[in-house]
Amino acid sequence: MKKIRVLLPLVLFMLIAGLLFRGLKLHPEKIPSPLIGKSVPQFSLSTLDNPNRTLTQSIFTGHVTLLNVWATWCEACSIEHPFLMHLVKDEHIIIDGLDYRDDDETAKKWLQQMGNPYQIILTDPTGNAAIDWGVYGTPETFIIDKNSHIRYRQIGAIDETTWTTVLKPLVEQLEHE
Repeated sequence: MKKIRVLLPLVLFMLIAGLLFRGLKLHPEKIPSPLIGKSVPQFSLSTLDNPNRTLTQSIFTGHVTLLNVWATWCEACSIEHPFLMHLVKDEHIIIDGLDYRDDDETAKKWLQQMGNPYQIILTDPTGNAAIDWGVYGTPETFIIDKNSHIRYRQIGAIDETTWTTVLKPLVEQLEHE
């Protein structure tokens, strides 16, 4: 019985240490999405520039699009934003935005100060549309093919490395399909 008392805490410690060590090797930005390969979720959302204008998932048909889920209160979005501006200017990429749980006037002012890389900005003040996309944080970016199918999901900010090694090759491939 004494041996069990001595060994039990050691075994529990080793088990917990092993789990923590394994956790260090996980990549939270590579969380799989059940939507990959499927059609974009159905939605009917207003646009930031015109609250009376409602758009649906049909906006993605016919061209490859990056849908960037962002918010003014998101620090990582502020860091990512200059790179999105670069993509639109230098790479001629179509980026649509989904403004997540944000105030419209605050978003308009933020874009006025930071620049607007988005062709279309959908508003999702309640976050319900983002839930349908499986979003659980900002920024997240989806690559959508010409047939309105989700082909990739990027969790976290896009940077030069992610663009060059992952996103750009996929966008180029989809544009030639």
